[in-house]
Amino acid sequence: MKKKLYTLIALIGTLTLSGCVGDLNQYPHEEETSESVYNNAANYRAVLGKIYTSMVTAGQEKGGGNADLSSNSGYDYMRCFFNLQECGTDELASTWLSGDNVAALTYISWDANDPWVSDMYYRLYYNIVLCNELIRNATDDRIGGFSEQERAEIASYRAEARFMRALFYYHALDLFRYIPFADENSLPTDLPPRYTPQQTFDYIESELNAALPDMLDRASCPYGRASKGAAYTLLAKLYLNAETYTGTPKYTECVEACKQAIAQGYTLESDYAKLFNADNDKRAGGEIIFILPVDATHTVSWGASTYIVCGAVSNASDLQIPADYGVTSGWGSFRARGELPSLFAEGATDQRYRFFTDGQTKDLPVIDDQANGYFVTKWTNLTDDGAAASNTADGGVNTDYPLFRLADVYLMMTEAMLRGGTGTDRATVLGYVNDLQRRAYGDDTHAKGEADLTLDFVLKERARELYWEGHRRTDLVRYGLFTTASYLWQWKGGELNGKAVDSRYNIYPIPQTELTANPNLHNENY
Repeated sequence: MKKKLYTLIALIGTLTLSGCVGDLNQYPHEEETSESVYNNAANYRAVLGKIYTSMVTAGQEKGGGNADLSSNSGYDYMRCFFNLQECGTDELASTWLSGDNVAALTYISWDANDPWVSDMYYRLYYNIVLCNELIRNATDDRIGGFSEQERAEIASYRAEARFMRALFYYHALDLFRYIPFADENSLPTDLPPRYTPQQTFDYIESELNAALPDMLDRASCPYGRASKGAAYTLLAKLYLNAETYTGTPKYTECVEACKQAIAQGYTLESDYAKLFNADNDKRAGGEIIFILPVDATHTVSWGASTYIVCGAVSNASDLQIPADYGVTSGWGSFRARGELPSLFAEGATDQRYRFFTDGQTKDLPVIDDQANGYFVTKWTNLTDDGAAASNTADGGVNTDYPLFRLADVYLMMTEAMLRGGTGTDRATVLGYVNDLQRRAYGDDTHAKGEADLTLDFVLKERARELYWEGHRRTDLVRYGLFTTASYLWQWKGGELNGKAVDSRYNIYPIPQTELTANPNLHNENY
């Protein structure tokens, strides 16, 4: 099943994109596209494949060779996304602060010249350009010469490309707020206008609703591609954060989107660990709503899930054995800050408590000392049978990246209801919460009651359920905790006991190179 996606990844040598620094072509756009690419219906599928794989690879060749962007540091989309969503939070402590250039992310002190912020920005817009290119060439008029079956297939590819573009714009909105905008109707010579958060929100909402009718349902969607369930889940995320983005709450709309996603027929996986191992492709369509394939033979990535699996294994401990996680050798890139394991009051009786503690202190008197902080063992490169799935030194991991999960939908629906959303009730969401408790503990001994359903509980439960999956910064911002003194964690703001930071750090700045290239843009408070 997992390999079916890889027929999509044909090399699109005729697509040349740029992100040149220092001139008005800074904003990525296509320089030229061979007419022959879109004269063959099969090539639409190949371009769609490039859109998907551009989230986990940084180039056209193994491990990111033949790089997509000459101005990029060489890291893939998901490595950048993981760092921007996790590094500054209570969930992660980086080891190589200087060597990996993550000190500013870790201490929430970045500026408009930060390399990770810049790389994320240009990966986002490179991917948006790929989507614009396919959509521009997939109009009904453009595909009119193909067979009826080919036109129907291309219509679904077009819908998926619209979903993916909406996803990229959602990430851009969440990370940067005021962003440049271009779609399939924009000209390469245009300087993209600066969109307000409301304009971007409205566009994403409209695009997802327009794409939904032509997207495939859960049962018929091929592995690694986005189904209707993914679109409803993204709508739920958009609505849950609407008040943060625009000032207008959309919690009732979030509840409805969650209900639509659940109605697709997803079910919780009984074994939490199997959601993050090298056979997690078998969970796609079960609990995993949308997954990004990573494969040591077909889609080698040194970022995405390879970054997490290998990065979470020590390269300095005599006690932790890399082979126990299907890893050839550990990278020692990061550990958990002490607040994360402290959220698990019952410790190891919760199967989500997945930490290596031998020889490790829970707290971090020195943040870049590998002996400080527990290593996270949630992600592995092991098959269901416990065997190493690949030689990680040669091809990275075989563990796919579960971007959307049913558990997240359950918790979004619960939070939206608690924040005033209608269309559900406490009994219904309590049932979903207790499904997660039953999976975590193996029985009903930790079942919650209605009095336990509070916003504080949901935030903590999201950390227990979703840690190191790229949600935490967004959650803390939505709760008003990321920059304020209301919640302090170790090394927040660069101090051991934590401190509040300027509220401007709730969003990232548009890179300075982009501001120079496009006078339509400017940063708020940077």
